[in-house]
Amino acid sequence: MPIDFHDRQNRQSYALREADRSWREAIQQMVNVSGLNVLDIGSGGGIYSRALAEMGAARVTGVDFSEVMLEEAREQSRGYSQIEFVVGNALETGLPGEEYDLILERALVHHLALSDLEKAFREAFRLLRPGGTLLIQDRTPEDVLLPGSKRNIRGYFFERYPRLMRREIERRPETDSVLEALHAAGFLRTNAEKLWETRARYPDISTLAQDLLDRTGRSILHELNDTELQDLVDFIRQELQSQLKPQEEIVEEDRWTVWSGKR
Repeated sequence: MPIDFHDRQNRQSYALREADRSWREAIQQMVNVSGLNVLDIGSGGGIYSRALAEMGAARVTGVDFSEVMLEEAREQSRGYSQIEFVVGNALETGLPGEEYDLILERALVHHLALSDLEKAFREAFRLLRPGGTLLIQDRTPEDVLLPGSKRNIRGYFFERYPRLMRREIERRPETDSVLEALHAAGFLRTNAEKLWETRARYPDISTLAQDLLDRTGRSILHELNDTELQDLVDFIRQELQSQLKPQEEIVEEDRWTVWSGKR
């Protein structure tokens, strides 16, 4: 069954990982974060809110619809005086307008109906100061369909369980759909580019296997029952054993699309 973001058992699923340097460097090339007032919509456990603060943002506000996720975000972000977290909805945050220089919506839009994209982007447009930037990071069907490898572990999910691929494609927006919604919401100078982000590094297959069994930060794996998940892990283990050298570190990456728009 789909992940329940309000279930306390899942509160740490999107809180404990650190944003990789590959992500920080890519975002910094798009927007110089230093000194900006940043809004992180769909902040979950605060992984990327903390990264933005570490990149030099003057202030970071994380917004999420799950109080359970925000409880963990606050716990993990103790010591970050420039970060605050508030409950809110991407379609209607309730925050004052023209307050933010940069808005990040990472892994958010696939949780929205396609018909709600323009509404979400209009809300972001309202919140941004003139000249501010909206960054949207998510996967398209093209990103999802990449084959499995020791680099792209997710590809094996869909090879083993095609129904997961169908589920992913149903909920992932096309590149042009996002661009059209950005234009309709009033954004100028829109763009879309690909990003390979290092998700995690594992010293061995067993460590990766446990991460998969825990479903850590992988909402799609909540679509599998425990027996199916164990079968998937065994399948991935078998596939990787022929690709890895003895004691080779596994560097898992995900390919994303990043859209940007200027207010």
